[in-house]
Amino acid sequence: MVMKQFYSFMFAFSRKIHFSLATLLITGLITGLFSLALPAYADSVTASLDKNVVTENDIVQLTIRADFTNTGNGPDLTPLKKDFDIVSQSQSSQFSFNLGSNTAMSYWVISLMPKSVGTFTIPPIKIGQYASQPLTLTVKNAPEMLDKNGNPPVMLKTRVSSDSPYLQQQVIFTMKLYTSVSLNNANISVPSNPDLIFEQLKDDQSEFKEINGTRYQVLTRKYLAFPQKSGKITIAPQTMQAMMQMGSGQRIVRIQSQPINLQVLPIPPSYTNDNWLPSEGVTINTKLEKPKGTVRVGDTLIWTINIDAKDSLPEQIPQLTFNSTKAYKLYPEPATFSSQKNDKGIIGHQTIKIQVVPTQKGTIKLPDVSVTYWDTNKRVEKTVTQSTPELAIAPLPTSTSEKTNNVTPKPKTLDKPLPPQSRSVAPISLAKQEKDQSNPSDDTPKPIHTHLVKEQSDVNWRLYIVIGLAILTVLLLLVCLLLFWKKKKSKDDESNVPTLKEFAPLTSSDEKSAFQSLIECCRQDNITELRSYLLEWARHRWGDEQIHSIEDIKRLAGSVTLTQLLMEAELMLYSNQTSHQWQGSSLADALEEYQTGQPKKTQASQLKTLYPNF
Repeated sequence: MVMKQFYSFMFAFSRKIHFSLATLLITGLITGLFSLALPAYADSVTASLDKNVVTENDIVQLTIRADFTNTGNGPDLTPLKKDFDIVSQSQSSQFSFNLGSNTAMSYWVISLMPKSVGTFTIPPIKIGQYASQPLTLTVKNAPEMLDKNGNPPVMLKTRVSSDSPYLQQQVIFTMKLYTSVSLNNANISVPSNPDLIFEQLKDDQSEFKEINGTRYQVLTRKYLAFPQKSGKITIAPQTMQAMMQMGSGQRIVRIQSQPINLQVLPIPPSYTNDNWLPSEGVTINTKLEKPKGTVRVGDTLIWTINIDAKDSLPEQIPQLTFNSTKAYKLYPEPATFSSQKNDKGIIGHQTIKIQVVPTQKGTIKLPDVSVTYWDTNKRVEKTVTQSTPELAIAPLPTSTSEKTNNVTPKPKTLDKPLPPQSRSVAPISLAKQEKDQSNPSDDTPKPIHTHLVKEQSDVNWRLYIVIGLAILTVLLLLVCLLLFWKKKKSKDDESNVPTLKEFAPLTSSDEKSAFQSLIECCRQDNITELRSYLLEWARHRWGDEQIHSIEDIKRLAGSVTLTQLLMEAELMLYSNQTSHQWQGSSLADALEEYQTGQPKKTQASQLKTLYPNF
């Protein structure tokens, strides 16, 4: 009995064991099938270097691999820019498909050049949410490359024309690149500094020069530099990077020059002029062009002023202004600027043209042209002055002199013309009387037909005179009627013309508000609205009966300065030269001086800032 129970237990236990083994085998089989169907992903980023030790100016290649497909924008190379220059980079992808599995990998190959010597750590490079492991690179000093004469194949030298210039004085910055080997893709830096204004002087110049037995090709590049503040200014070292052709192949070479320090001097305390102009020399030329023949009052003359300043930009030359006088009126045009460059620097040129209109007879004497500058060679203040030759002005011609000059003598007639003869007059041979037959001894003729001819001639002359007088009388009557009709029509037209008060009523309440609006119009350089604001203020001040035009303002104001500025504004308003913009500040100052009776205070000019763009 006991043995039977034992065998039953063993049978049941064996069946359970077989079932468990079968279940385990089936589960393993299903798991294996699912694992074959799913792709084998191992998301990671791997970085490697082609060499861990390099010499100076050598290139090392960094390879980054991503073992997943969604790489986004690729690797973030920003951490590398601190110690390396990225020369180039490329990208490739690789895909593989196997039975039940697939693999995707992306590669980036980045060429790096170390910026200095030492041991560097390439930080982890991120792609998406994954990052590579850090790497270590050692950069050693490269043995100096010298040719058989002991000279380097490439050199970069810089120099300046003066290391202690004055503020805004020209400094010539020269770069010379010496090469004895072939270079490809040369990249030379451009000098820059926030306290210096650089402008290239001229195109690059190339020449060949032998130094210590080595023949170099010398590339010269010159810049103009203008310091904008006093004190110490450092021009950073300039660099050159290129691919150099060596016997064993190509190699990247990178060189740099030495830094240059400038000690900029301020404006000397002994300089008295408000306009600061540092220059080696200033010249002035003036010319007064006149029309042909006699120059009279009212003729237009052209006054041309040319100013040249060595080692200065044309914008540095101060703009000159001149005032009109009782003898002449001046109407200046906008100044024009130009420059000329040579090996010694720049020459700034300014041209001023002024229209001169004489207003009275006599000798006209224009003011002298003076420019004050600081001689940068002798380091002293100088003033250049140029005068314009005087010119005789004749008065306007009178009508009497014109008649005297234009009268021509009438030609004298030798014979007096005969009076007109009537067609009824008989021939002279028929005017003789026939002899009386009854008295044949009487030979005295009797003028019967001659008396008749004389009477007819007198009648014809009288008739002509009467007809002429009648025609003349009719013409005079017609002329009088025409003049009377025109005069009557003009009176009717004048009676129908509205007055200024009716046509343009006042818009301001009082003189003070009208004057304030006029000053704002002048300050805003609004020449188109100037006339209306002037009339508005003048009507408040003198009344509508006194003001009809701008001429009434000139007459009532009695100010020479105000009259001159108003004439210049009118000339600018009706001038064809629309390129010149009217400046109303002078008129505003003159109006305020006239209104208050007190002269306005002037402010000294400050140092001009040069234009930052060329």
